[in-house]
Amino acid sequence: MKLPLNFYKPLAVGAPQPLRELPVRPERVIHFFPPYIEKIRARVPEMARQVDVLCGNLEDAIPVDAKEAARAGFIEVARATDFGDTALWVRVNALNSPWFLDDMTQIVGAVGDRLDVIMIPKVEGPWDIHFVDQYLALLEAKHNLQKPILVHALLETAQGMMNLEAIAGASPRMHGFSLGPADLAASRGMKTTRVGGGHPFYGVLADAREGEEQRAFFQQDLWHYTIARMVDVAVAHGLRAFYGPFGDLKDEAACEAQFRNAFLLGCSGAWSLAPNQIAIAKRVFSPDVNEVLFARRILDAMPDGAGVAMIDGKMQDDATWKQAKVIVDLARMVAKKDPDLAQAYGFAT
Repeated sequence: MKLPLNFYKPLAVGAPQPLRELPVRPERVIHFFPPYIEKIRARVPEMARQVDVLCGNLEDAIPVDAKEAARAGFIEVARATDFGDTALWVRVNALNSPWFLDDMTQIVGAVGDRLDVIMIPKVEGPWDIHFVDQYLALLEAKHNLQKPILVHALLETAQGMMNLEAIAGASPRMHGFSLGPADLAASRGMKTTRVGGGHPFYGVLADAREGEEQRAFFQQDLWHYTIARMVDVAVAHGLRAFYGPFGDLKDEAACEAQFRNAFLLGCSGAWSLAPNQIAIAKRVFSPDVNEVLFARRILDAMPDGAGVAMIDGKMQDDATWKQAKVIVDLARMVAKKDPDLAQAYGFAT
């Protein structure tokens, strides 16, 4: 653990000063693309206009014989594309893989000044973040980068979940967490082969009633506890939490239901693995228009958050004011990316 006196000091001579607060920007959807496929690289400028975060994937789903091509393709795209206000991320290979060091050195050296966040797979403890933190500082200093690159931890193991608090506080580089349900399920020994979402056998059986032949069964969310714990730790440390991949690309209704659960529990956004999931994530993680309009009325009635106001027969106080401010602040960020929602929210100029 770093002492408070040294927590925000750069870890290398010449490295940029660590951030004290995360940049304020919408992150409703983190869209993944495989950089080794040329026709997908050609679509990156179009994708960047549609999403909040674009993430080049170098790890899972990239064939072993395409790892170097994926790294080179990401560098090519990062150099050639104007991302505007869309954030650029990369998911590098795992720390224990033979590709990690080259991923870090080549990408930071070539396009570190364009990169916002590096996603680290299978983070298991603060030691992983300490290593990445120090190594990034050395690379930033070597290449004279002017802003620090943030680190996003992918939670895919039981040990990582157990060490969540220590991971969150390991470095001022920490951006947040994403849930990796497939690897986490395997690590826990969960009896499911699904990548996210529910399971038809995980639920609650209604009490037996005399005369009833069939008792009602209510399917439950396998990931409720995990997402809630991730959100609690992230928010307590000033970080952000995200739902990760939803593997059934054709089941849009189930994808939307899982994303909405994560949104209601406090997640900032979710991953999209295919174009049809972009619209789902943006729809779910954008505040509801009626909720925004009502929240704005609360803020208008209580400008400083003090006192009590009655709106439509409902009492509003400092607690509801704080809830309203969360919704309105998010809506303002979303409005900057989405002109139609800006109009609906009443923020259009």
